[in-house]
Amino acid sequence: MKNKISLFDGLSIPVIAAPLFLISGPRLVIECCKNGIVGTFPALNQRTSEGFEEWLIQIKSELDEFEKETGKKPAPFGVNLIVHNTNPRVRADLKICIKHKVPIVITSLGAVSRLVDAVHSYGGLVFHDIVKKRHAEKATEAGVDGLILVAAGAGGHAGTINPMALISEIKSFFNKTVILSGCISNGRDVASALQMGADLAYMGTRFINTKESRAPEDYKQMIIDSSATDIVYTAAVSGVPASFLRPSLESMGITEEMWGRKAKMDFGKELDAAQAEAKAWSTIWSAGQGVTSISDDLPVQELVDKITNEFKESIKEQSKLLDKY
Repeated sequence: MKNKISLFDGLSIPVIAAPLFLISGPRLVIECCKNGIVGTFPALNQRTSEGFEEWLIQIKSELDEFEKETGKKPAPFGVNLIVHNTNPRVRADLKICIKHKVPIVITSLGAVSRLVDAVHSYGGLVFHDIVKKRHAEKATEAGVDGLILVAAGAGGHAGTINPMALISEIKSFFNKTVILSGCISNGRDVASALQMGADLAYMGTRFINTKESRAPEDYKQMIIDSSATDIVYTAAVSGVPASFLRPSLESMGITEEMWGRKAKMDFGKELDAAQAEAKAWSTIWSAGQGVTSISDDLPVQELVDKITNEFKESIKEQSKLLDKY
């Protein structure tokens, strides 16, 4: 089975563009991989399993063509699967991942050894989202290849633990790939993640504001106009605590009293769980506290170049400290 050295040794920078619900699509994934970082997307961003397979075929064919034309091997791509009983498609989508030998499968809301074994059967890797030690221990027992540590301040379904504490706790018993998520918006942040002990940085909010993302322009502008204090952490939207932009909550008439509730709001009993989630997240926009560092909307190529330069400069600056201390 591939290890983290062979799979990631061709990256231009140790970054995974996180799977963004409703936002990540083939165009964003392909451009990320062409520019040397891991591109990912949620399977549920396509409304059907058939559509999901069409996206996989598109991504694979365009990346194959890119390699033939340039002689440059693109970065691997990944798919996010929600492993929970509210997702009726998980089995069908997993079969499609196996059929197309998706290099990286990112699991959320459940770590299942049978799924891990299935992905390992063709040489794929499984990374699992965690926000606390208990989740990490269960995922470790299931045999996952990497853990995505979703720390305080991250967008989406974030945790509440400081990244330094979370990395220290997880690395005390987990010796495989560690990926850090939470407020990582530039190359200096990526360097900091590695300094803390992560193998890779997981960047979500920063890739909403790219030309290739599927985010509405109003969403991107709201990110540019927002600061860390505009991020609200609430379970009221999806039933699981997540980070959202305050102005998008307020525009839907959701008050501070309402987002302080621990229970999920009812977005319509006529919808199944997946449809209700999509309806909520399409009008109430998620982002992490890293919005405070985002002031533009760039093509992926330009953004990756910028992050890479910032990363290298930060490492150089850090190395100078060896002469001082």
